Amino acid sequence: MAGAGEGWLGDGLDIAGADCGLWVPGIDYMSGWRGAREAADQLNRAFLGAGFELSQLRAVASTNEDGRGVVRVTGWPDAAERLAVLLEAVTPGRGGAA
Repeated sequence: MAGAGEGWLGDGLDIAGADCGLWVPGIDYMSGWRGAREAADQLNRAFLGAGFELSQLRAVASTNEDGRGVVRVTGWPDAAERLAVLLEAVTPGRGGAA
């Protein structure tokens, strides 16, 4: 997906729980999603800058049931392992058990 233009920024609205119809009237899901989308876009640009293809590793904006923004990172296991190696390289001595 890298090099595909600005289309990679156009995540669809993904609301956790939407598949089971649990939308609560009066909760501003869009506001939470917009904030999460900005963070996900920034993270996706960082992934691209680090040499990842967004088909391998991608941040996706979502919300929880309370309308709070959530960013989920999804990808192939080998890409996640590569990301872990990069993060460990910039955080010496801070690793720990998961």
